[in-house]
Amino acid sequence: MISVQNVHRFFGDKHVLKDVSFDIKPGLMTGFVGGNGAGKTTTMRIILGVLAANDGQVLVDGTPITADQRAAFGYMPEERGLYPKMKVIDQLVYLAELHGTPAAEAKRYGLELLERLGLKGKPTDTLESLSLGNQQRAQIAAALVHRPGALILDEPFSGLDPDAVDATVQVLRDVAATGAPVLFSSHQLDVVERLCDELVLIGNGEIRAKGTRSQLLALDTSNDWELQMEADTGWVRDLGVTVIEFDGGYVRFQTFDETTANRILAEAMTRGVVTKFGRVTRTLHEIYKEMSK
Repeated sequence: MISVQNVHRFFGDKHVLKDVSFDIKPGLMTGFVGGNGAGKTTTMRIILGVLAANDGQVLVDGTPITADQRAAFGYMPEERGLYPKMKVIDQLVYLAELHGTPAAEAKRYGLELLERLGLKGKPTDTLESLSLGNQQRAQIAAALVHRPGALILDEPFSGLDPDAVDATVQVLRDVAATGAPVLFSSHQLDVVERLCDELVLIGNGEIRAKGTRSQLLALDTSNDWELQMEADTGWVRDLGVTVIEFDGGYVRFQTFDETTANRILAEAMTRGVVTKFGRVTRTLHEIYKEMSK
């Protein structure tokens, strides 16, 4: 398990990471979510040793991470870093050899990865001749070709169409199934929510929440309620609550008092058939927006 513990990072007098702590568990896909400038890339670079923390540490199975352990990681930067005029398969073989993989094995596995990622027929193309989406797939293959012990991917789904996302996810799940910790960052919370075993939400350099999807949804402290009935609900406005949304037989209102909500339900039942009533369940996107304020 990779553990980020109490990490701080400054750029000059700007405090960009503030006591950042979370775990990347073996065999699981962990989504690292935040807006632009939230601190995702800086955190990942500290895990990889590209940047140093001003305080805090990165551990692997409870002990400080070593250079050899970092060398075994697979890393995909947000900025594409492959050679534009070099053939795709030649790049994969070269990068795998740098990690000690024999050339023949690297070529066989590289071709397999390219096919699984939807690049069959493209191995001998130069990178610059590929579309941006296919360049992204090649970059993912480059992070995987040496069979890494852990994966750190920065915005891997950027520029990918839905089919490419699905193919990539299956490959990443197979890597996780070997016991490797997998961390990938994204600002696309809907994609991460669908794909990840665990999520870490970061905003303004601080961890806002972390856990499984169900654990994060349980953090919702929304005081919004909704009522749907086979009659007009305009009368709810007269009961001392804030109406957020109204559309004939549907009303969404806010109250901090559950007794008031139950009183509205009781009144509704005297006025007609109630088809829906309860506290509004917000999406992770809505919860994240609230936590990021």
